[in-house]
Amino acid sequence: MLSIEAYRKEFVDYLNWFTTLKEPKNLYEPLQYFLRLEGKRLRPVLTLMTTEIFDVDYLKALNAALAVEVFHNFSLIHDDIMDDAPLRRGKETVHEKWDINTGILSGDAMLIMAYRLFENYEADTFQSLAKLFSKTALQVCEGQQYDIDFETRDDVTIPEYLKMIEYKTAVLIGTAMQMGAIVANASETEQICIYEYGKNLGIAFQLLDDYLDAFGDPETFGKQVGGDIIENKKTYLYLKALEFSSDENKKELIRLFSFSSGDNKAKIETVKQFFVSSGSVKETKTQIQNYTNKALSVLQHLNISEEKKAVLKQFGEDLMSRNV
Repeated sequence: MLSIEAYRKEFVDYLNWFTTLKEPKNLYEPLQYFLRLEGKRLRPVLTLMTTEIFDVDYLKALNAALAVEVFHNFSLIHDDIMDDAPLRRGKETVHEKWDINTGILSGDAMLIMAYRLFENYEADTFQSLAKLFSKTALQVCEGQQYDIDFETRDDVTIPEYLKMIEYKTAVLIGTAMQMGAIVANASETEQICIYEYGKNLGIAFQLLDDYLDAFGDPETFGKQVGGDIIENKKTYLYLKALEFSSDENKKELIRLFSFSSGDNKAKIETVKQFFVSSGSVKETKTQIQNYTNKALSVLQHLNISEEKKAVLKQFGEDLMSRNV
């Protein structure tokens, strides 16, 4: 097996070949710009790595990995429009650099391109990949709608929030890994296990992302720090702060999340203080570790070598120790 960095390099080389500029330029240039923004490439790396975990050459999974990454970026372009986000990975978002119509159309093209990549596989593999992908794509849309709905609700529960991040983020990570298993022709049991590993790691990943959105370093995080607070998003941090706060602080938090502030800096700092003092930050970090442990516990059910289990264990631990 290769190192994570080696898988990433192989994938990026393939991605750069795939995104060669063509006509019409106004459709494909924004697409190329966004796909080539520097990123972790977490999902495609997992697809390639999983294929080799099940003893098949990762090169056979490049198109499946690319489909996952293209779809993920399609969803980000549209998310950025809905959130009116100015930055993505430290660079201008597509709708800011061009305009909203360009962002919508380029995103649509990326979704279609993602599906077409499955045409490179034999019929049975194509069917399995496309079936899983369609299910996941719809769940991602459902998760995004839940996320939007929560912005105007004051009664969001922890289970509802966890379902939202499972659909919006975690299922695609699980799917990225299951696609590698499908390409490798792994058993259905092994496919389910590796999906569960990825899904639980994905929930931990999103909880950490929520934490970094509030407390990350703006120089390394790549997005606007405090963006979730500005958008009044009911994150795990917010919901736990409500649960743990006094009645007075709870009312103030609800008030702060009921409008868009003219002074975003002051709002962000005030909310962050509530997150820390209530114990919400500590509880969020505990849950990040809990979901990471849940993912790692799945490994005992996989019929792979201890060496390969160690690779997956190390990957999960490294991912949860990130600060970007």
